[in-house]
Amino acid sequence: MPDPDLSIPHGRIFAGRTALVTGGSRGIGRACCLKLAQAGARVAVNYRSDEAAARETAQLIEAAGAESLIVQADVSLPDEVDRMVAQINDRIGPVDLLVNNAGVFDFVSHAQTTLEIWRRTLEVNLTGTFLVTWAVKDGMVARRFGRIVNVSSISALEPRPMSIAYAASKAGVVAFTKSIAAALAEFNVRANAVAPGLIETEILEGVEAAALERIIAATPLKRIGTPDEVAAAVLFLLSEESSFMTGQTIVTCGGRVMRP
Repeated sequence: MPDPDLSIPHGRIFAGRTALVTGGSRGIGRACCLKLAQAGARVAVNYRSDEAAARETAQLIEAAGAESLIVQADVSLPDEVDRMVAQINDRIGPVDLLVNNAGVFDFVSHAQTTLEIWRRTLEVNLTGTFLVTWAVKDGMVARRFGRIVNVSSISALEPRPMSIAYAASKAGVVAFTKSIAAALAEFNVRANAVAPGLIETEILEGVEAAALERIIAATPLKRIGTPDEVAAAVLFLLSEESSFMTGQTIVTCGGRVMRP
């Protein structure tokens, strides 16, 4: 899939701001990094293992005229998260804009859902979102400015018998987002979420072709979404265009799920 068009103008609305995107080396994370770069932010690209992909994202950020930093960390491990945030603070400044995007996914039946899959999914998708948020929130509170977007999924909104652990983790992300939005609102820290449907990312590799066909057939727009479309919703929630929104979840799924 081609990378998003770097020529799309967004203005420099995030000039002077530092952004962190977890799982930023590819897919939705990469698209978010590029949107933020186009909008003038300094962008820290978190990755767990694929350094080459993270460097590619950094090169695209710099091609858009923004400063980049790649930072390795497994978001489920507190020590690594603390080290990552310290590196960002030292190199490009404290985090003003946070996108919790890192995640894992298994398309498996209930019989195949092991305790190992359950724990790993919850640790990365939900605990990781908590750990990274907690590593930056005190600075946001002290500066009385922060914008957080957590990437959930439509799996959080409807039954998903072939991704039970994933659905549970993403439902937790929605609840976490609402709760921190209420807790941090008085400090001018807003938190919202996006809930994508089927998107053209590496996650599709774990979904059978017949299942993909059924999902597309059940989608009113009759297609798979793109990372750039999700990133556009993320950018909106990070920007002051959404200044009266906090604790909300924007569903980006081609109409497959409609709320309320």
